[in-house]
Amino acid sequence: MITRQAYLDAQKRAIEALRHSGLSFTDQELERIEVVDFGLSDVNREGAQILTLVQTERLSVKLLILFPQQTEPEHWHPPIGQDPGKEETIRVLTGTLYLYLPGEATLKQCQIPEGKEQFYTSRNGLIMRENGQVTLKPGTKHWFQAGAEGAVLFSFSTAVRDLIDQFSDPNVVRVTKIDQ
Repeated sequence: MITRQAYLDAQKRAIEALRHSGLSFTDQELERIEVVDFGLSDVNREGAQILTLVQTERLSVKLLILFPQQTEPEHWHPPIGQDPGKEETIRVLTGTLYLYLPGEATLKQCQIPEGKEQFYTSRNGLIMRENGQVTLKPGTKHWFQAGAEGAVLFSFSTAVRDLIDQFSDPNVVRVTKIDQ
């Protein structure tokens, strides 16, 4: 849970980052930026700011705005019935993104949030900078963290079902609750 003021402050910072990216948005689009704290109550440490541009039954286009060293917790997109799960392409627009996937441990640049080591099991790091792009197969565990300057990235994916994403941290709640 975060306070209304913390939510608004994060939204304002995200708007500034988007404006700095060189892309143009309407005021109505910017007002739709979602501040996600994953129920962990520390949005600056573990969280993300998300602007959904397109969301249909088959396609989703989002912008993710991460503050300096902000981490999106380890998660994966599970199958549903005959659907293998969400396939996602991440493309960095600005900043540096440290993406972690299963495989040989190469964790060097970023830091796992203190006390959360058991919830960040993917330790094979990929450093992504402007125009860096990777496609994640359905069901691939992953997490990422912005570098010192933060990061803005596109997420292009097949159908999004954010509420059923699975997280390694059992304390994660996908819907942000705001304390007045």
